[in-house]
Amino acid sequence: MKMRRLGKSGLTVSAVGLGCMGMSWAYGSVDETEAIATLERAVELGVNFFDTADVYGPFTNEILVGKTLKRVRDRVIIATKFGNRRGPDGKPIDPDGRPEYVREACDASLKRLGVDHIDLYYQHRVDKKTPIEETVGAMAELVRQGKVRYLGLSEASARTIRRAHAVHPIAALQSEYSLWTREPEDEIIPTIRELGIGFVPYSPLGRGFLTGRIENPDQFEQSDFRRISPRFQRENFNRNLAIVDGLRQIAASKGVTPGQIALAWVLAQGSDIVPIPGTKRRKYLEENVAAVDVTLDADDLRRIDQIAPPGFAAGERYPEAAMRSIDR
Repeated sequence: MKMRRLGKSGLTVSAVGLGCMGMSWAYGSVDETEAIATLERAVELGVNFFDTADVYGPFTNEILVGKTLKRVRDRVIIATKFGNRRGPDGKPIDPDGRPEYVREACDASLKRLGVDHIDLYYQHRVDKKTPIEETVGAMAELVRQGKVRYLGLSEASARTIRRAHAVHPIAALQSEYSLWTREPEDEIIPTIRELGIGFVPYSPLGRGFLTGRIENPDQFEQSDFRRISPRFQRENFNRNLAIVDGLRQIAASKGVTPGQIALAWVLAQGSDIVPIPGTKRRKYLEENVAAVDVTLDADDLRRIDQIAPPGFAAGERYPEAAMRSIDR
């Protein structure tokens, strides 16, 4: 497995990580036995960067990840997130970045994961009611206490990133980035590169769309988040299919899959970028990991840019309520 450093933080991780959310939440039914096997296979393949969050499940994904990786704890980097709260009824509550909640959430995650420290601790969504300086100040105290090693932000604006980084070094920013979500190229990526912050794209395969395996939006289970995602609604879905056809042609010329082309494109955007494609199945994990060996030359990149120019995707990436929680 090739390795990459997240900015100037000194934190070195596998070039491709593993997003674990779908093993417990959001993408339909789950098979815990296969999820555990997928986590174990990832370790065998050299993946050492695992991403979870307290809200996934909610709460059950951290338990799954922690118990499965316990025997290899000294060989893996575990990242988790706080701030996306859920009420007793399971409905989302506004993001919470109050210092007292930061401390409470961290202790709860440590207990669920069964670890004495979290390697990379992200604020999942920016709390617009709490100054970021207060939130990151509380996160920095967790570092001083030895409960957390590195700090991160997720879906934060360039202005928020600068304010946060002035309080304590931010090791990584996690935001959605893929061939159909290229907005970070405008301001976010230049800002974090200036500050020496690594970039961890989630959904680098467009929630599975860019793999070419989703042929009809009606194929999703009732519990699958994509059933309410604007980009997967019928009219938008059909318009977005054009990119998949283009990726298939490039993939066929190289003897790989469309998903591997899409993931190789993300990897080619910089050595400070570490995507975390999510999967709950070993066969897709193996396909994703193999993308690190797919080489795209200048002609390939120009062709891909023509197929998927910035802003081409039809539909927002989240429903309206979820988009309002993103710091922009």
